Amino acid sequence: MTDNAVTARGDTDVPPGLTATVEIVVPVHNEERALPGCIDVLRDHLQRYFPFEWTVTVVDNASTDRTPEVAAELAERHPDDVRVLRLERKGRGLALRTAWARSQADVVVYMDVDLSTGLDALLPLTASLVNGHSDVAIGSRLARGARTLRGPRREIISRGYNALIRWTHGVGFTDAQCGFKAARTAVIRPLLEKVEDDGWFFDTELLLLAEHNGLRVQEVPVDWVEDVDSRVQVMSTALDDIKGLLRVARAKASGAARVPDLPRRPEPRAAHPDAVLADRSSGGLLWQVVSFGAIGVLSTVAHLGLYALLRTWLPVLPANLLALTLTTVLNTEANRRFTFTSSRGSATRTHLLGLVVFGLYYALTSGALLALHAVTPAPSRAVELTVLVCACVLGTAGRFLLLRGWVFRRAAAPESRSSR
Repeated sequence: MTDNAVTARGDTDVPPGLTATVEIVVPVHNEERALPGCIDVLRDHLQRYFPFEWTVTVVDNASTDRTPEVAAELAERHPDDVRVLRLERKGRGLALRTAWARSQADVVVYMDVDLSTGLDALLPLTASLVNGHSDVAIGSRLARGARTLRGPRREIISRGYNALIRWTHGVGFTDAQCGFKAARTAVIRPLLEKVEDDGWFFDTELLLLAEHNGLRVQEVPVDWVEDVDSRVQVMSTALDDIKGLLRVARAKASGAARVPDLPRRPEPRAAHPDAVLADRSSGGLLWQVVSFGAIGVLSTVAHLGLYALLRTWLPVLPANLLALTLTTVLNTEANRRFTFTSSRGSATRTHLLGLVVFGLYYALTSGALLALHAVTPAPSRAVELTVLVCACVLGTAGRFLLLRGWVFRRAAAPESRSSR
Protein backbone atom coordinates (compact mmCIF):
# COMPACT_ATOMS: atom_id res chain seq x y z
CA MET A 1 0.00 0.00 0.00
CA THR A 2 1.18 3.46 -0.70
CA ASP A 3 0.79 5.48 2.49
CA ASN A 4 3.19 3.54 4.71
CA ALA A 5 5.49 2.18 1.99
CA VAL A 6 9.24 2.37 2.38
CA THR A 7 11.96 2.67 -0.21
CA ALA A 8 14.63 -0.02 -0.38
CA ARG A 9 18.27 0.61 0.28
CA GLY A 10 21.25 -0.85 -1.53
CA ASP A 11 22.35 -1.43 -5.11
CA THR A 12 19.91 -2.50 -7.84
CA ASP A 13 19.92 -3.29 -11.52
CA VAL A 14 16.48 -1.74 -12.09
CA PRO A 15 16.67 1.32 -14.38
CA PRO A 16 16.53 4.66 -12.55
CA GLY A 17 13.09 6.26 -12.50
CA LEU A 18 11.23 2.95 -12.70
CA THR A 19 9.05 3.11 -9.59
CA ALA A 20 6.09 1.21 -8.18
CA THR A 21 4.44 0.27 -4.92
CA VAL A 22 4.41 -3.41 -4.01
CA GLU A 23 2.31 -5.13 -1.35
CA ILE A 24 3.54 -8.54 -0.20
CA VAL A 25 0.82 -10.71 1.32
CA VAL A 26 1.70 -13.55 3.70
CA PRO A 27 -1.38 -15.65 4.57
CA VAL A 28 -1.12 -17.57 7.84
CA HIS A 29 -3.15 -20.10 9.80
CA ASN A 30 -1.79 -21.26 13.17
CA GLU A 31 1.74 -20.11 12.37
CA GLU A 32 2.82 -18.60 15.72
CA ARG A 33 6.17 -20.39 15.49
CA ALA A 34 7.05 -19.58 11.86
CA LEU A 35 5.70 -16.03 11.55
CA PRO A 36 8.35 -13.98 13.47
CA GLY A 37 11.26 -15.55 11.58
CA CYS A 38 9.47 -15.07 8.26
CA ILE A 39 8.89 -11.36 8.83
CA ASP A 40 12.42 -10.74 10.11
CA VAL A 41 14.07 -12.46 7.14
CA LEU A 42 11.66 -10.92 4.63
CA ARG A 43 12.08 -7.35 5.93
CA ASP A 44 15.85 -7.70 5.96
CA HIS A 45 15.87 -8.90 2.36
CA LEU A 46 13.52 -6.15 1.20
CA GLN A 47 15.53 -3.41 2.86
CA ARG A 48 18.78 -4.69 1.40
CA TYR A 49 17.87 -5.75 -2.12
CA PHE A 50 14.39 -4.63 -3.16
CA PRO A 51 14.34 -1.33 -5.12
CA PHE A 52 10.59 -0.61 -5.03
CA GLU A 53 8.37 0.82 -2.31
CA TRP A 54 6.89 -2.03 -0.29
CA THR A 55 4.67 -3.10 2.57
CA VAL A 56 4.09 -6.54 4.09
CA THR A 57 0.56 -7.60 4.99
CA VAL A 58 0.06 -10.61 7.25
CA VAL A 59 -3.39 -12.09 6.65
CA ASP A 60 -4.43 -14.23 9.61
CA ASN A 61 -7.26 -16.45 8.46
CA ALA A 62 -9.03 -17.94 11.48
CA SER A 63 -5.98 -18.97 13.51
CA THR A 64 -6.80 -20.60 16.84
CA ASP A 65 -3.33 -20.35 18.44
CA ARG A 66 -1.32 -17.21 19.33
CA THR A 67 -0.83 -16.19 15.69
CA PRO A 68 -3.09 -13.07 15.99
CA GLU A 69 -1.12 -11.82 19.01
CA VAL A 70 2.23 -12.55 17.35
CA ALA A 71 1.15 -10.76 14.17
CA ALA A 72 -0.06 -7.74 16.17
CA GLU A 73 3.27 -7.57 18.01
CA LEU A 74 5.17 -7.58 14.71
CA ALA A 75 2.98 -4.82 13.29
CA GLU A 76 3.51 -2.76 16.46
CA ARG A 77 7.27 -3.32 16.25
CA HIS A 78 7.37 -2.31 12.56
CA PRO A 79 4.51 0.18 12.13
CA ASP A 80 5.88 1.68 8.89
CA ASP A 81 5.93 -1.46 6.79
CA VAL A 82 4.05 -4.38 8.44
CA ARG A 83 0.28 -4.62 8.62
CA VAL A 84 -2.15 -7.25 9.84
CA LEU A 85 -5.51 -8.28 8.43
CA ARG A 86 -7.64 -10.69 10.46
CA LEU A 87 -10.25 -12.95 8.83
CA GLU A 88 -12.66 -15.16 10.74
CA ARG A 89 -12.85 -17.84 8.04
CA LYS A 90 -10.11 -20.20 6.97
CA GLY A 91 -8.79 -20.43 3.41
CA ARG A 92 -5.63 -19.35 1.64
CA GLY A 93 -7.60 -18.29 -1.42
CA LEU A 94 -9.92 -16.20 0.73
CA ALA A 95 -6.92 -14.52 2.36
CA LEU A 96 -5.34 -13.61 -0.98
CA ARG A 97 -8.63 -12.54 -2.57
CA THR A 98 -9.42 -10.22 0.36
CA ALA A 99 -5.97 -8.66 0.63
CA TRP A 100 -5.42 -8.24 -3.11
CA ALA A 101 -8.89 -6.81 -3.73
CA ARG A 102 -8.39 -4.03 -1.19
CA SER A 103 -4.75 -3.30 -2.05
CA GLN A 104 -3.79 0.16 -3.27
CA ALA A 105 -0.37 -0.99 -4.50
CA ASP A 106 0.61 -1.24 -8.15
CA VAL A 107 1.77 -4.83 -7.76
CA VAL A 108 0.56 -7.48 -5.32
CA VAL A 109 2.70 -10.44 -4.25
CA TYR A 110 1.99 -13.65 -2.39
CA MET A 111 4.48 -15.87 -0.60
CA ASP A 112 4.23 -18.69 1.93
CA VAL A 113 5.16 -18.05 5.54
CA ASP A 114 7.72 -20.88 5.51
CA LEU A 115 9.80 -19.00 2.89
CA SER A 116 10.40 -22.25 1.01
CA THR A 117 11.09 -20.21 -2.12
CA GLY A 118 14.41 -18.37 -2.23
CA LEU A 119 13.88 -14.63 -1.87
CA ASP A 120 16.43 -13.81 -4.58
CA ALA A 121 13.62 -14.59 -7.06
CA LEU A 122 11.44 -11.77 -5.68
CA LEU A 123 12.94 -9.00 -7.80
CA PRO A 124 12.75 -10.97 -11.10
CA LEU A 125 9.18 -11.87 -10.16
CA THR A 126 8.07 -8.25 -9.81
CA ALA A 127 10.31 -6.39 -12.28
CA SER A 128 8.47 -7.58 -15.39
CA LEU A 129 5.18 -6.45 -13.85
CA VAL A 130 6.49 -3.02 -12.92
CA ASN A 131 7.73 -2.30 -16.44
CA GLY A 132 4.49 -3.62 -17.98
CA HIS A 133 6.01 -6.56 -19.82
CA SER A 134 3.88 -9.17 -18.03
CA ASP A 135 0.54 -9.29 -16.25
CA VAL A 136 1.09 -12.17 -13.85
CA ALA A 137 4.38 -13.68 -12.66
CA ILE A 138 4.82 -17.00 -10.89
CA GLY A 139 7.68 -18.87 -9.32
CA SER A 140 8.19 -22.30 -10.86
CA ARG A 141 9.88 -25.31 -9.34
CA LEU A 142 9.59 -27.14 -12.66
CA ALA A 143 10.97 -24.54 -15.09
CA ARG A 144 14.42 -24.96 -16.56
CA GLY A 145 16.99 -23.67 -14.10
CA ALA A 146 14.87 -24.26 -10.98
CA ARG A 147 16.41 -26.16 -8.09
CA THR A 148 14.31 -28.00 -5.51
CA LEU A 149 14.84 -30.05 -2.40
CA ARG A 150 11.77 -32.06 -1.44
CA GLY A 151 10.66 -35.61 -0.72
CA PRO A 152 9.74 -38.08 -3.48
CA ARG A 153 6.04 -38.29 -2.49
CA ARG A 154 5.43 -34.58 -2.87
CA GLU A 155 7.62 -34.43 -5.98
CA ILE A 156 5.56 -37.12 -7.74
CA ILE A 157 2.19 -35.64 -6.74
CA SER A 158 3.25 -32.12 -7.77
CA ARG A 159 4.61 -33.18 -11.15
CA GLY A 160 1.59 -35.36 -11.83
CA TYR A 161 -0.85 -32.58 -10.95
CA ASN A 162 0.90 -29.98 -13.10
CA ALA A 163 1.09 -32.44 -16.00
CA LEU A 164 -2.66 -33.01 -15.62
CA ILE A 165 -3.26 -29.25 -15.89
CA ARG A 166 -1.20 -29.03 -19.09
CA TRP A 167 -2.89 -32.05 -20.67
CA THR A 168 -6.45 -31.05 -19.81
CA HIS A 169 -6.24 -27.27 -20.27
CA GLY A 170 -3.33 -26.84 -22.69
CA VAL A 171 -1.65 -24.18 -20.55
CA GLY A 172 1.83 -22.80 -21.05
CA PHE A 173 2.94 -22.50 -17.41
CA THR A 174 4.58 -25.43 -15.64
CA ASP A 175 3.92 -24.94 -11.92
CA ALA A 176 0.51 -23.79 -10.71
CA GLN A 177 0.95 -24.16 -6.97
CA CYS A 178 4.31 -22.75 -6.00
CA GLY A 179 3.61 -20.32 -3.14
CA PHE A 180 5.35 -17.44 -4.85
CA LYS A 181 3.24 -15.28 -7.19
CA ALA A 182 2.71 -11.66 -8.20
CA ALA A 183 0.39 -9.69 -10.44
CA ARG A 184 -0.42 -6.18 -11.60
CA THR A 185 -3.26 -5.07 -9.36
CA ALA A 186 -5.24 -3.41 -12.16
CA VAL A 187 -5.33 -6.71 -14.06
CA ILE A 188 -5.81 -9.12 -11.19
CA ARG A 189 -8.75 -7.33 -9.57
CA PRO A 190 -11.28 -8.13 -12.36
CA LEU A 191 -10.13 -11.77 -12.37
CA LEU A 192 -10.75 -12.11 -8.64
CA GLU A 193 -14.47 -11.67 -9.23
CA LYS A 194 -14.46 -14.81 -11.40
CA VAL A 195 -12.41 -17.02 -9.10
CA GLU A 196 -14.71 -19.23 -7.01
CA ASP A 197 -12.29 -21.23 -4.88
CA ASP A 198 -11.26 -19.95 -1.45
CA GLY A 199 -8.82 -22.74 -0.66
CA TRP A 200 -5.67 -24.22 -2.20
CA PHE A 201 -7.08 -24.39 -5.74
CA PHE A 202 -7.24 -20.57 -5.81
CA ASP A 203 -3.78 -20.34 -7.41
CA THR A 204 -4.58 -22.76 -10.21
CA GLU A 205 -7.96 -21.23 -10.98
CA LEU A 206 -6.49 -17.73 -11.10
CA LEU A 207 -3.77 -18.81 -13.54
CA LEU A 208 -6.20 -20.74 -15.75
CA LEU A 209 -8.47 -17.70 -16.00
CA ALA A 210 -5.53 -15.35 -16.62
CA GLU A 211 -4.20 -17.40 -19.53
CA HIS A 212 -7.70 -18.08 -20.86
CA ASN A 213 -8.32 -14.32 -21.02
CA GLY A 214 -5.12 -13.61 -22.92
CA LEU A 215 -2.93 -12.31 -20.10
CA ARG A 216 0.81 -12.86 -20.20
CA VAL A 217 2.03 -15.19 -17.46
CA GLN A 218 5.77 -15.10 -16.81
CA GLU A 219 7.56 -17.94 -15.05
CA VAL A 220 10.60 -17.40 -12.87
CA PRO A 221 12.69 -20.50 -12.01
CA VAL A 222 13.19 -20.62 -8.26
CA ASP A 223 15.19 -22.38 -5.60
CA TRP A 224 12.74 -24.22 -3.36
CA VAL A 225 13.24 -26.20 -0.16
CA GLU A 226 10.37 -28.21 1.34
CA ASP A 227 9.34 -27.38 4.88
CA VAL A 228 8.00 -30.63 6.38
CA ASP A 229 6.02 -28.56 8.93
CA SER A 230 3.75 -27.36 6.11
CA ARG A 231 -0.02 -27.24 6.79
CA VAL A 232 -0.80 -28.60 3.30
CA GLN A 233 -2.66 -31.92 3.19
CA VAL A 234 -1.27 -33.05 -0.13
CA MET A 235 -3.64 -35.88 -1.11
CA SER A 236 -6.92 -34.19 -0.08
CA THR A 237 -5.75 -30.96 -1.72
CA ALA A 238 -4.95 -32.83 -4.95
CA LEU A 239 -8.44 -34.37 -5.06
CA ASP A 240 -10.06 -30.96 -4.52
CA ASP A 241 -7.85 -29.55 -7.27
CA ILE A 242 -9.04 -32.18 -9.76
CA LYS A 243 -12.65 -31.21 -9.01
CA GLY A 244 -11.68 -27.59 -9.58
CA LEU A 245 -10.08 -28.39 -12.94
CA LEU A 246 -13.34 -29.94 -14.13
CA ARG A 247 -15.32 -26.91 -12.93
CA VAL A 248 -13.04 -24.45 -14.71
CA ALA A 249 -13.16 -26.56 -17.89
CA ARG A 250 -16.96 -26.29 -17.86
CA ALA A 251 -16.73 -22.52 -17.32
CA LYS A 252 -14.37 -22.19 -20.28
CA ALA A 253 -16.60 -24.24 -22.53
CA SER A 254 -19.72 -22.24 -21.59
CA GLY A 255 -18.00 -18.87 -21.93
CA ALA A 256 -18.46 -18.06 -18.23
CA ALA A 257 -14.69 -17.83 -17.75
CA ARG A 258 -14.37 -14.76 -19.98
CA VAL A 259 -13.72 -11.51 -18.10
CA PRO A 260 -15.15 -8.46 -19.89
CA ASP A 261 -13.29 -5.14 -20.03
CA LEU A 262 -10.03 -6.70 -18.86
CA PRO A 263 -7.02 -4.46 -19.57
CA ARG A 264 -5.46 -5.87 -22.73
CA ARG A 265 -1.95 -5.89 -24.05
CA PRO A 266 -1.53 -4.11 -27.43
CA GLU A 267 -0.69 -6.23 -30.45
CA PRO A 268 3.03 -6.67 -31.20
CA ARG A 269 4.60 -4.08 -33.45
CA ALA A 270 8.06 -3.41 -34.77
CA ALA A 271 10.26 -1.07 -32.74
CA HIS A 272 12.50 -0.15 -35.69
CA PRO A 273 10.92 2.57 -37.88
CA ASP A 274 12.24 1.01 -41.12
CA ALA A 275 11.40 -2.60 -40.36
CA VAL A 276 10.05 -4.65 -43.28
CA LEU A 277 7.19 -6.65 -41.83
CA ALA A 278 6.09 -10.05 -42.99
CA ASP A 279 2.66 -10.38 -44.53
CA ARG A 280 0.82 -12.65 -42.15
CA SER A 281 -1.50 -13.79 -44.91
CA SER A 282 1.25 -14.82 -47.33
CA GLY A 283 2.23 -18.44 -47.05
CA GLY A 284 -0.28 -19.03 -44.27
CA LEU A 285 -2.37 -21.57 -46.15
CA LEU A 286 0.70 -23.28 -47.59
CA TRP A 287 2.23 -23.70 -44.15
CA GLN A 288 -1.06 -24.97 -42.73
CA VAL A 289 -1.39 -27.54 -45.49
CA VAL A 290 2.19 -28.74 -45.08
CA SER A 291 2.02 -28.86 -41.29
CA PHE A 292 -1.41 -30.47 -41.24
CA GLY A 293 -0.30 -32.98 -43.85
CA ALA A 294 2.81 -33.97 -41.90
CA ILE A 295 0.81 -34.36 -38.70
CA GLY A 296 -1.87 -36.21 -40.62
CA VAL A 297 0.64 -38.68 -42.06
CA LEU A 298 2.04 -39.42 -38.62
CA SER A 299 -1.47 -39.72 -37.19
CA THR A 300 -2.58 -42.05 -39.98
CA VAL A 301 0.44 -44.29 -39.50
CA ALA A 302 -0.20 -44.38 -35.76
CA HIS A 303 -3.90 -45.03 -36.35
CA LEU A 304 -3.26 -47.92 -38.71
CA GLY A 305 -0.62 -49.42 -36.44
CA LEU A 306 -2.88 -49.23 -33.41
CA TYR A 307 -5.82 -50.58 -35.41
CA ALA A 308 -3.82 -53.56 -36.70
CA LEU A 309 -2.66 -54.29 -33.15
CA LEU A 310 -6.11 -53.92 -31.56
CA ARG A 311 -7.77 -56.06 -34.23
CA THR A 312 -5.98 -59.08 -32.79
CA TRP A 313 -8.22 -58.73 -29.70
CA LEU A 314 -11.20 -56.54 -30.66
CA PRO A 315 -13.92 -56.49 -33.33
CA VAL A 316 -13.75 -54.00 -36.21
CA LEU A 317 -15.63 -51.02 -34.75
CA PRO A 318 -14.22 -51.04 -31.19
CA ALA A 319 -10.68 -51.42 -32.55
CA ASN A 320 -11.17 -48.49 -34.91
CA LEU A 321 -12.81 -46.34 -32.21
CA LEU A 322 -10.06 -46.86 -29.67
CA ALA A 323 -7.23 -46.35 -32.17
CA LEU A 324 -8.88 -43.29 -33.65
CA THR A 325 -9.66 -41.72 -30.26
CA LEU A 326 -6.08 -41.93 -29.07
CA THR A 327 -4.58 -40.57 -32.27
CA THR A 328 -7.22 -37.85 -32.70
CA VAL A 329 -6.53 -36.29 -29.29
CA LEU A 330 -2.83 -36.06 -30.12
CA ASN A 331 -3.61 -34.85 -33.65
CA THR A 332 -5.81 -31.98 -32.44
CA GLU A 333 -3.26 -30.84 -29.90
CA ALA A 334 -0.43 -31.02 -32.45
CA ASN A 335 -2.42 -28.91 -34.93
CA ARG A 336 -3.26 -26.39 -32.20
CA ARG A 337 0.41 -25.98 -31.38
CA PHE A 338 2.02 -26.16 -34.84
CA THR A 339 -0.54 -25.66 -37.63
CA PHE A 340 -3.06 -23.06 -36.51
CA THR A 341 -0.68 -21.12 -34.29
CA SER A 342 -2.59 -17.83 -34.40
CA SER A 343 -5.45 -19.31 -32.41
CA ARG A 344 -5.96 -17.44 -29.12
CA GLY A 345 -9.01 -19.29 -27.89
CA SER A 346 -9.54 -21.79 -25.12
CA ALA A 347 -7.74 -25.09 -25.57
CA THR A 348 -10.67 -26.78 -23.85
CA ARG A 349 -13.18 -25.35 -26.30
CA THR A 350 -10.92 -26.24 -29.20
CA HIS A 351 -10.75 -29.86 -28.09
CA LEU A 352 -14.51 -30.00 -27.57
CA LEU A 353 -15.11 -28.80 -31.10
CA GLY A 354 -12.38 -31.16 -32.23
CA LEU A 355 -14.40 -34.03 -30.76
CA VAL A 356 -17.30 -33.09 -33.02
CA VAL A 357 -14.98 -33.32 -36.02
CA PHE A 358 -13.72 -36.59 -34.61
CA GLY A 359 -17.28 -37.94 -34.57
CA LEU A 360 -17.70 -37.13 -38.25
CA TYR A 361 -14.32 -38.63 -39.08
CA TYR A 362 -15.13 -41.77 -37.12
CA ALA A 363 -18.48 -42.09 -38.87
CA LEU A 364 -16.75 -41.89 -42.25
CA THR A 365 -14.02 -44.45 -41.50
CA SER A 366 -16.34 -46.83 -39.68
CA GLY A 367 -18.95 -46.47 -42.42
CA ALA A 368 -16.32 -47.46 -44.98
CA LEU A 369 -15.46 -50.59 -42.99
CA LEU A 370 -19.13 -51.48 -42.54
CA ALA A 371 -19.75 -51.04 -46.24
CA LEU A 372 -16.78 -53.29 -47.04
CA HIS A 373 -18.04 -56.02 -44.74
CA ALA A 374 -21.53 -55.70 -46.19
CA VAL A 375 -20.16 -56.29 -49.70
CA THR A 376 -17.51 -58.84 -48.71
CA PRO A 377 -18.37 -60.70 -45.49
CA ALA A 378 -14.79 -61.89 -44.86
CA PRO A 379 -12.32 -59.50 -46.52
CA SER A 380 -8.62 -60.03 -46.09
CA ARG A 381 -6.74 -57.85 -43.64
CA ALA A 382 -4.91 -56.18 -46.54
CA VAL A 383 -8.18 -55.19 -48.23
CA GLU A 384 -9.54 -53.96 -44.92
CA LEU A 385 -6.50 -51.76 -44.38
CA THR A 386 -6.64 -50.47 -47.96
CA VAL A 387 -10.26 -49.36 -47.55
CA LEU A 388 -9.37 -47.76 -44.23
CA VAL A 389 -6.48 -45.88 -45.85
CA CYS A 390 -8.76 -44.45 -48.53
CA ALA A 391 -11.32 -43.44 -45.91
CA CYS A 392 -8.57 -41.84 -43.82
CA VAL A 393 -7.33 -39.79 -46.78
CA LEU A 394 -10.82 -38.51 -47.55
CA GLY A 395 -11.55 -37.90 -43.87
CA THR A 396 -8.27 -36.06 -43.40
CA ALA A 397 -9.12 -33.61 -46.18
CA GLY A 398 -12.52 -32.96 -44.63
CA ARG A 399 -10.94 -32.66 -41.20
CA PHE A 400 -8.54 -29.97 -42.44
CA LEU A 401 -11.38 -27.91 -43.89
CA LEU A 402 -13.42 -28.17 -40.69
CA LEU A 403 -10.50 -27.36 -38.42
CA ARG A 404 -9.39 -24.40 -40.50
CA GLY A 405 -12.81 -22.99 -41.28
CA TRP A 406 -14.68 -23.81 -38.09
CA VAL A 407 -12.78 -25.07 -35.04
CA PHE A 408 -9.75 -22.76 -35.12
CA ARG A 409 -11.57 -19.92 -36.80
CA ARG A 410 -13.96 -19.73 -33.87
CA ALA A 411 -11.15 -20.17 -31.37
CA ALA A 412 -9.18 -17.37 -32.99
CA ALA A 413 -12.08 -14.96 -33.34
CA PRO A 414 -10.72 -11.48 -32.67
CA GLU A 415 -11.70 -9.82 -29.44
CA SER A 416 -11.83 -6.18 -28.71
CA ARG A 417 -8.44 -5.16 -27.40
CA SER A 418 -7.60 -1.84 -25.93
CA SER A 419 -4.13 -0.51 -25.45
CA ARG A 420 -3.14 -0.14 -21.85
